[in-house]
Amino acid sequence: MSQPQPIDVPQQVEQNPQTGDKPEDVRGKSQGQLVRQRFFGNTGAVVSLIVLLFIVVLSVTSLGVGPIPGWWKWNPDATGTVLNGGRPTLSLLPPSLGEHPFGQDNLGRDLFAMAMQGTQYSLVVMIVVGLIAGLVGTVVGGLSGYFRGWTEAVLMRLTDVIIIIPLVILAALLGRLAISWVRTHDLPTFATVIALGLLIGLASWPPLARLVRGEFLTLREREFVDAARLAGASSGRIIFKHILPNTVGVITVNITLLMSSAILLETALSYLGLGIQAPDWSLGRLISENQTAFATRPWLFWWPGVFIVAIALTINFIGDGLRDAFDPRQRKFNPKRARETGERTDQYPDALTASEPGTKPAVNAGAETGTRGDTGRDGR
Repeated sequence: MSQPQPIDVPQQVEQNPQTGDKPEDVRGKSQGQLVRQRFFGNTGAVVSLIVLLFIVVLSVTSLGVGPIPGWWKWNPDATGTVLNGGRPTLSLLPPSLGEHPFGQDNLGRDLFAMAMQGTQYSLVVMIVVGLIAGLVGTVVGGLSGYFRGWTEAVLMRLTDVIIIIPLVILAALLGRLAISWVRTHDLPTFATVIALGLLIGLASWPPLARLVRGEFLTLREREFVDAARLAGASSGRIIFKHILPNTVGVITVNITLLMSSAILLETALSYLGLGIQAPDWSLGRLISENQTAFATRPWLFWWPGVFIVAIALTINFIGDGLRDAFDPRQRKFNPKRARETGERTDQYPDALTASEPGTKPAVNAGAETGTRGDTGRDGR
């Protein structure tokens, strides 16, 4: 009885036919590398990140921070002569900022300087809200989801009480308390901005806490957590080493969404007179102060509105990009790679069939058939 001879599978199956390199899909990559690759492959998220960084750099460098001066010559409160009816002097062709690129109000104050100060304060509030709401929501949701029992009952009832109160009303009350406290203690303006962001953050964490609790409830029943318990790991080690790293994606994405909502909430509070107060400026206060000039000088509305919409949209697009990057089920279709894969399939059909998991190689299947055929012909 003849024995089947082994057939060598061409090694080009695991390599690029042109360069000899392994396909990108089969190269070993860490979780961080995969997340970065997916995020930077999202065009909308990358463009939004560039736009947001441009807004941050522009607002910080134009007026400066603290004792560090900026490059713009006008201060937000400096009055002057109204030039050309206060119209913007910004020109694209030829590119030029002019004397007052965003225009002037009826007192001759430079709108560009006021908009940059409002953007700075709005960004600070947004960052503080993201940090506070992310920290409190993660702690409350993680503890309630892991320990269950009375811990979950107490923390979730507290979350329910806070979440049923309209966020605008709760933030307005807390913001008013923050402003009164800062003025009572004669603290600088920056303390008002920090306090406002802190209290808005303390009112914004319940949705994140619910999401984190759901993730912890799912992950605490997984096999790797049971294995850690059997190995004698403490609850703290299980939470920080095994469960929390697997919830980073959910937490990061929802913090970006909270930050986007925070800047809109701060704008609404300032518009209502419950946020940043005079003599300081925020984007919402700029719109509130100039609402009577909408028909005669609409540019006083345009520029604060443009910055509000731009910041909110960029944060949302970045959040969408992070969601897709952290989700392993998301995979961007690459026509070039698909075409190359099709060419390799046509060139080595048997080898590619053999490489599929759970499928016997075609060459081995043929050998087994030949063996059975020889046995059948021998009649043994």
